[in-house]
Amino acid sequence: MSALCQPVAPALGWRSAEVATRIPNWANRAQHHRYRGLRPGQSRYLPLVAQLLLVEDDPAIRGALIRALTEYGHAVASSPDAMGALRQILEAAPDLVLLDLGLPDLEGYEALRMIRAVSAVPVVIITARDDESEIIRALDAGADDYVIKPFGGGQIEARIRAVLRRVSRPGDSRGGPLEVGGLRLDIDAHVATLDGAPLDLSRREFDLLHYLALHAGQVVARRDLLTHVWRMPYGGADKTVDVHISWLRRKLGETAQQPRYIHTVRGVGVKLSAPP
Repeated sequence: MSALCQPVAPALGWRSAEVATRIPNWANRAQHHRYRGLRPGQSRYLPLVAQLLLVEDDPAIRGALIRALTEYGHAVASSPDAMGALRQILEAAPDLVLLDLGLPDLEGYEALRMIRAVSAVPVVIITARDDESEIIRALDAGADDYVIKPFGGGQIEARIRAVLRRVSRPGDSRGGPLEVGGLRLDIDAHVATLDGAPLDLSRREFDLLHYLALHAGQVVARRDLLTHVWRMPYGGADKTVDVHISWLRRKLGETAQQPRYIHTVRGVGVKLSAPP
């Protein structure tokens, strides 16, 4: 059996020594990425690094999964409980959540219900509960997939890829670079330049600029930005948008008082347009 097919760890009674021996050694994966010509931060399987939130109370299991998923190229944050996970979902807006059902503060289904009340983020259940009624209950409650422990690193990575393929972002066009004045966004390469000079943007800043560029010349409401960029269709803090707009303006060399590309329409939203 291939190393990638070995279980990450036993479903029950995990011990640190067992976890350490069962996690495949992918130390050469970074070299493989460079050899294949992939850009830094890119996964072999996804166009860009996915930001994952792992909600798991067992420290050995949590550590094992973080190591495995990081080796696959993902950025992984974690929480040992449901309330901490909810805070991270609201503040960081991850691309996907891996949720264990046996949490210390809230029953897993209650945690899932609370997540669904504030976010449309994809949720993959990871649990040792293998009863069909549990699987049906989780999927009906809003989970996007259900993976039974023990599972291999390759299997959970494939499940993540499959879910993220299904949950395509609205307006996520791959039809070529977008240009607004001297601003150019290469979506496939995840590169933004201003007058030929590269912009050092975070993933969220790039997503925000991308969405505004797709609607260049149009006023975009903050609620739309929260829905499509932060994936918070049930609302969120407008201040989150304002802070990222401020950071983006700084990197574009402008201010709210002297805008060039990003214009605020008071009481309506934000507009990206080329300078006159």
